[in-house]
Amino acid sequence: MPRKVVSGPDYDDEYDDDYDEYDEDYDDYGETGHSDDIQHPTKEEKESSKKSSSMVPVLWRCSMCMFDNHESMVYCEMCGVFRESFMKSAKDGSIKVHGIPSDFGTPSMPKSDSTKMPVNTRTTDFGGDPEIKNAIISHEKVGSTQYASVGSSSGAGKKLKEDQSSRATSSAQNEDVAQKLSSDIQKLGLEKNEVDTAKPYLPEEYKPEKWMFANEESGVLSQLNLAIVGHVDSGKSTLSGRLLHLLGRISKKDMHKNEKEAKEKGKGSFAYAWAMDESSEERERGVTMTVAVAYLETKKYRVVLLDSPGHKDFVPNMISGATQADAAILVVDACTGSFEAGMDGEGGKSVGQTKEHAQLIRSFGVEQLIVAVNKMDAIGYSKERFEFIKVQLGSFLRACNFKDSSVTWIPLSAAENQNLIKIPSDVRLTSWYQGFCLLDAIDSLQLPSRDVSKPLILPICDVIKSQSTGQLAAFGKLETGAIRIGSKVLISPCGEVATVKSIERDSNSCDIARAGDNVAVSLQGIDGSKLIAGGILCNPGFPVPVSNFLELRVLVLDVTIPILIGYQVEFHIHHVKEAARVTKIVALLDKAGKPSKTAPRFLKSKQNAVVQVTLDAPVCVEEFSKCRALGRAFLRSCGSTIAVGVVTRVLGQDEN
Repeated sequence: MPRKVVSGPDYDDEYDDDYDEYDEDYDDYGETGHSDDIQHPTKEEKESSKKSSSMVPVLWRCSMCMFDNHESMVYCEMCGVFRESFMKSAKDGSIKVHGIPSDFGTPSMPKSDSTKMPVNTRTTDFGGDPEIKNAIISHEKVGSTQYASVGSSSGAGKKLKEDQSSRATSSAQNEDVAQKLSSDIQKLGLEKNEVDTAKPYLPEEYKPEKWMFANEESGVLSQLNLAIVGHVDSGKSTLSGRLLHLLGRISKKDMHKNEKEAKEKGKGSFAYAWAMDESSEERERGVTMTVAVAYLETKKYRVVLLDSPGHKDFVPNMISGATQADAAILVVDACTGSFEAGMDGEGGKSVGQTKEHAQLIRSFGVEQLIVAVNKMDAIGYSKERFEFIKVQLGSFLRACNFKDSSVTWIPLSAAENQNLIKIPSDVRLTSWYQGFCLLDAIDSLQLPSRDVSKPLILPICDVIKSQSTGQLAAFGKLETGAIRIGSKVLISPCGEVATVKSIERDSNSCDIARAGDNVAVSLQGIDGSKLIAGGILCNPGFPVPVSNFLELRVLVLDVTIPILIGYQVEFHIHHVKEAARVTKIVALLDKAGKPSKTAPRFLKSKQNAVVQVTLDAPVCVEEFSKCRALGRAFLRSCGSTIAVGVVTRVLGQDEN
């Protein structure tokens, strides 16, 4: 709205009381003996002019926007149009003429149209009631009236000539001022246009190079990352060691050494497991504590085995390693009591690792699952027990959104080598089972798509010592893009750039690695201490965000304590574990994903919700829609996984 300057009472206030006084003044003005050809103002115009001159400071009204400007302004403060040739003086009623032409700075128009402006005047309708109307008054008429008024007030032609001379001098000065203001306004307009039309900075679209795409004619087997998960003591390490031995990945000398050491410590059945559990602490405790990595080849794939710990104390290590999986083998102990403990925990008071691992594997994005029902020899290869396990576990897997067509059930015995790499020989099993052996089931898995057309992203799972260079190397799985010797990479979160010195895949040196490969990358130009588990190797032109304030869409698992605002959790994402707290519960989500209108006070089991979390320290993270590997998150508390979800928004840094 145009700014209005008001001084004194409103024109409509006490109008009738002052009418007689204004009338007497204008009657005296008409008796001064002016020429008859002078056009006298009407009674209403006399009132308005007299009252405005006595109560309003010197103003001039813009003919374009009707805005009242101060006497010192040469152009309209609201729309920029230059003032007209004449203005009123509030002091003595005389007319001051300025030399700025009325059409200065405005496009030429026909005189009959451009010289008219609307003015609010007091008129009387035919009924005698006063009302405000817009009267169109010509500037020429106003100018002639004002010139006449000037002549009558001076009383001499000489005085008029002097005024005209002074007006000419004032006109030249005002023209200089107007031209300067016009140039300044034009300059400001150009600068404004330059700002408005400037395009915002947009990052250059990534274009992959030709060497990044694999040569299909090379005959190299595709890599499949296979996680081995399940409840503690279900036989995961024994199954993995047995497969490696049968496929010739463990020499007879190493196998004989493991058997001898296992018997000396009274753990003869652990001989194959020790092929995976190499540390003295793991062998002493008889449990896997970290994710062991091994390699084998089938007819179709080069398989990377990720043997994950099953004990509940080492689930964070399982999460860190198994996030690299393309598919998984869920190992189940068929023995009575052991299967039930894996489902419902000890005493049925908690969730067992069979359930928890299945939920985690599905939240990793794994859709293909092989359920290996192990230790069938201990139950006499009972078909009834196998079907019972299949029904009980199958219903839970469907609740985790595993499709029946993507789940393969394999009865086997790792200790007796039944149904591992060939069809079983025991008639107790062959009498009712004619399906895949474990190795054939692995070959039946479908390889997920590998995206080498996106920028490089390699989450660092661990920092190991390179066998070829002896230096520290970043070990992990390439999620997207490709890398080769000599490539420049950005290490996040430290933000330093380094050069790739060597690449190892399956403990063998190579020149190029692509999405899906598990590699150890040695770098030069950077201190080895900058390489940490949970860091990221990425393209320098496309860095990964680093943040400690995130918005998640989560599914609450089986919890005994509701999740409240301020709830302390362990936040897991790719290979990072960080302390965090729930700072806001945004909304609940229904089955269709529609948010609730009101935010809940707490979250309970089986609810879907949008929450915001604040981490104690920033981590490398990306929205799930942009990078799935860096957008899957897990919340744990008191040794259990309480929620799984994805990152929907990276909100930046939270200082609180």
